[in-house]
Amino acid sequence: MPNPSESLEGFLNKKPLYYKEIDHERVHIAYAMLKPHIRRPKSVHIVGTNGKGSTGRIIAYLAWKQGVRVGHYTSPHILKFNERIWLDGADASDAVLEEAHQRLFSILGQEMSDALSYFEYTTLLAFVVFEKCDLMVLEAGLGGEFDATNVCDKELSVITPIGIDHQAFLGETMEQIAETKIRSIQKLALLAPQPYPEVVEVAETIATQKCATIVSVQRSAFSVQVEEIAKAKGWGDYLIDNAMVALKALELLDIDYDINDLYDLELFGRFYPLTKNIRIDVGHNPLAAQAIVKAMAPDTVLIYNSLEDKDYEAVLRTLAPKVKRVEIIPIESQRATTMEAIESALEKVGLPYGLFEGTIDENEHYLVFGSFYTVEAFLKAFGFQKSEERVRVGTP
Repeated sequence: MPNPSESLEGFLNKKPLYYKEIDHERVHIAYAMLKPHIRRPKSVHIVGTNGKGSTGRIIAYLAWKQGVRVGHYTSPHILKFNERIWLDGADASDAVLEEAHQRLFSILGQEMSDALSYFEYTTLLAFVVFEKCDLMVLEAGLGGEFDATNVCDKELSVITPIGIDHQAFLGETMEQIAETKIRSIQKLALLAPQPYPEVVEVAETIATQKCATIVSVQRSAFSVQVEEIAKAKGWGDYLIDNAMVALKALELLDIDYDINDLYDLELFGRFYPLTKNIRIDVGHNPLAAQAIVKAMAPDTVLIYNSLEDKDYEAVLRTLAPKVKRVEIIPIESQRATTMEAIESALEKVGLPYGLFEGTIDENEHYLVFGSFYTVEAFLKAFGFQKSEERVRVGTP
């Protein structure tokens, strides 16, 4: 059997992160090659526009705290690739990932391994890492029906809030976007509270077509407890909703949990309190902005940048009532929009702005927001390093 001549890092670095067109059949062929060699755990597939990462992590974390062996696949990462593959309470180690890469490559062979996209290969890599788990939580990368994470069967689909995003790939209308995400369901799906009624209608129609059961999240006896925990942790309302969805998912999976374990859960990058006056959030679209603005402190300094395919003017207009000024931070991405485009949007919205110069005033409140790349750029500028249990400050 063939073996890779280079490390996982070297192998992935040769693959582009973005593709204008995607061969949707390729990953299914690759999975068919892999499937006889691995065991599939009980699986949860999470699709939606916002809240996928935090909802999935809450499901995974609470189950793991009860002794369940759990793998959680999420994307993209902020600082290090290992963040994408979380295994039994921690990001997978370099050694675990390297061993899985060697095995996956030997099964697929050079030609197929090279043909797969970055995301397709890392999805199958996660399957290899997770094969000894009891539960596997998979976060869709883009859409749902044609996403690489949809190649395997699942016991439960979780549909988080759906809004307008990635129109070039998913469609221009809410109905089209909802359809391509929700068509990934099989027999059982959990529908989170939705901001747009069209999404509920689409979900009901597809469930009927597939003879699937759709369960909606209702207020429960745990709602007050979740709200108390959220208040203690400084969560926004949207994280309360995501936690309630996760609890219902565990109930449907017949997995026990202790709600008090939420006190110890760190949702890095999700309205996360990096310091007393700095919060970071990887949100990047108008729906995320609508959720975040409710939790923001008045007169917040927004440290911001965006990718070119996002409606950044709508994002800025939504956040504007709570923003004192905007500081634009440069980001490294081939998809980043131009400084001129951000400035034009800020002028239309009427927000004062300048360039982020790397200084933080302890008397101001800051929110770092706009994309994973925005958060990454800020963390690197200040030498922040994510450890297993906390975030520590390094030397700038």
